[in-house]
Amino acid sequence: MNNLFRLLPSMDRVLAVLEGDKALAAAPRPLVREAAQAFLDGLREEIKSGLVTGEAELAFDALSPRIACFARAYARPRLRRVLNATGVVVHTNLGRSVLPESAVAAVVDACRHYSNLEFDLATGQRGSRHSHIEAVLCALTGAEAAMAVNNNAAAVLLTLETLCKGREVVVSRGQLVEIGGSFRVPEVMAKSGAILKEVGATNRTHLRDYEAAIGPDTAALMRVHTSNFRMIGFTKEVPLDELVALGRERGLPVIEDLGSGTLFDFAQAGLPGEPTVREVVAAGADVVTFSGDKVLGGPQAGIIVGKREYVDAIRKNQLARALRLDKMTLAALEAVLRLYLDPEAARREIPTLAMICAAPEELSRKARSLASAVRKAVGGMYDVRVRPGSSRVGGGAFPERDLPTSLVCLYPKDSSLTVDELRARLLDTDPPLVGRVEDDAFCLDPRTLAKDEFPLAARALSQAALKNHA
Repeated sequence: MNNLFRLLPSMDRVLAVLEGDKALAAAPRPLVREAAQAFLDGLREEIKSGLVTGEAELAFDALSPRIACFARAYARPRLRRVLNATGVVVHTNLGRSVLPESAVAAVVDACRHYSNLEFDLATGQRGSRHSHIEAVLCALTGAEAAMAVNNNAAAVLLTLETLCKGREVVVSRGQLVEIGGSFRVPEVMAKSGAILKEVGATNRTHLRDYEAAIGPDTAALMRVHTSNFRMIGFTKEVPLDELVALGRERGLPVIEDLGSGTLFDFAQAGLPGEPTVREVVAAGADVVTFSGDKVLGGPQAGIIVGKREYVDAIRKNQLARALRLDKMTLAALEAVLRLYLDPEAARREIPTLAMICAAPEELSRKARSLASAVRKAVGGMYDVRVRPGSSRVGGGAFPERDLPTSLVCLYPKDSSLTVDELRARLLDTDPPLVGRVEDDAFCLDPRTLAKDEFPLAARALSQAALKNHA
């Protein structure tokens, strides 16, 4: 073993290999040196564990390709592009919504130049960053006032802290849900300083439950969208219009947390049941909060719309500064919102809407095209078939609704490579390809793959296959 350790290349020799690698030309030198050290440390561990037992394995000619591959992977950015072939449109783990081109251009422009972020061009004085999106949000939702913070959890927290701190908020017990990332309504409410007063039973809440709960310490009535949780059967929730009427009668604001709120009527895509933000505002909700990066199809943001007296109070809260949007997010959000002024343009140009609304026949054509590219790349190793399947909206929206699609399914011909192993190897390709395993096949859903990503997906499958062949 000591002889093997003595055969390890020097740091200078390893660095000499890496400095001549064009793929690492843009990588910072300290990062390249760190990669070289990590490679050598890994070799030492291989010797200690008995994985390396012969001198030939440590010959420099044998190590050089390994050094370069290791360093390229080590030096890659940690936040990377991923090919989403899962069919989940709003995939939280994969970054949720893909921005339209106009929003990407707006972000680049905001980054590249100075802007009027907090500068009023009409007066030459200090302005408000909220002004850039308030008018378009009010036009789209019918609300009196609007603002945005960094996500919907922040929007809920800020609203409750402003309007309800130290007082009671009445919520149906069936709406006290936990969504992704351990976001729990009761805990967020506790952080805001508001006091939760839950009413009703788990499955049924009546208007009389709210009426009985209202007292001198009540600050608001609140409804919470249950995201991807549903109860069926013997259930009841109080409709918004009835809760608003009660709020008016008792002088209490009604807060509606829509979660993944939408500005688009998805009934035309066969997805009824989710009210639009405009409908909720029209029904009389005083404050409405919703996400910008779910079915809205924009950047991560929490949007607050409603009556001016409440939104103005929320905007003045000192927490609003801690939760505010940066210039890049504001630029992207404004660009996306402007597209909604023309619903057809929104459906066509916002990728999230386009993917959700894609017609089955369009997806069938895409699947055949994708299957052809895959067969050319790896047809000798996989049986590639196209079959009907289903996609999901994701992001907690429309949890009970599947979207019909066509899947490209790969069945490995080599019995030594299972579909689970194939899935794992595809996470190590460049870029990684994420699909799903169904019925003993690795499946690609063309709904969430752009056509210009088909060659990348085929190449990723080829990389995984070559690795197995080697």
